[in-house]
Amino acid sequence: MKTKIIAFVTAMLLIAASASAAVVTKTVSYTHDGVDLEGLIAYDEAVKGKRPAVLVVHEWWGLNDYARSRVKQLAGLGYVAFGLDMYGKGKVTSHPNQAGTWMKEINANVNAWRARAQAGLSVLAGHPMTDTARMAAIGYCFGGATVQQLAYTGANLKGVVSFHGSPIAPPVGLDSPVKILFLHGAADPFAKPEQVQAYLAAMGKSNFDWQAIFYGGARHSFTNPGADAVGMEALKYDKSADMRSWAAMRAFFDEIFGS
Repeated sequence: MKTKIIAFVTAMLLIAASASAAVVTKTVSYTHDGVDLEGLIAYDEAVKGKRPAVLVVHEWWGLNDYARSRVKQLAGLGYVAFGLDMYGKGKVTSHPNQAGTWMKEINANVNAWRARAQAGLSVLAGHPMTDTARMAAIGYCFGGATVQQLAYTGANLKGVVSFHGSPIAPPVGLDSPVKILFLHGAADPFAKPEQVQAYLAAMGKSNFDWQAIFYGGARHSFTNPGADAVGMEALKYDKSADMRSWAAMRAFFDEIFGS
């Protein structure tokens, strides 16, 4: 009888937990510089009122299922989350050559690159559940470099988190209140040691509030469980680094959002 009671209580708790996590996702169409874009907004309907909001910037593949899963994860934590589109509606690929071409088309012009990211941030800021005084941005790979660029524009952000993004040093003399968390694989072959050292030196001379965490043995795309399937030696999922970096992000959000 005791066993049945425990089983019943456990079942009721699971049902209650499921009911409280009512994550809603919606496709959002918007434009920038004449280009049709399509992002994904997500939030938990069980959370009432305005709340902190997080912009999610995808890897060089485009706004694929992996990036969308991170948007939903953040919504499950109680944030409004928006996965922006840096390339254009329907531009998603699993081919490195195509991904590289699209990425270079965007980052070839820094001002246009920043403006495209800002367009996505504006969509997030305009959502009725967004607390515009508490916004952040996270990005993966190309997205990690993108959120660093956003930080350097003085965007209305409390902080940015770069997951295995290229190190982008701030312009000399720039002063911005945006805090930076740089999460990087110590064995990432896409970032040469001299690039990383130059980045750390530049950040050390800057006025930014910044942190950098390196994960031993972790390669590029260490947060993406599908990285190994690409067949590139430089890309490798690392479960430990993935979990640690996500925990570091959550602690960072608690700090900047005051929650």
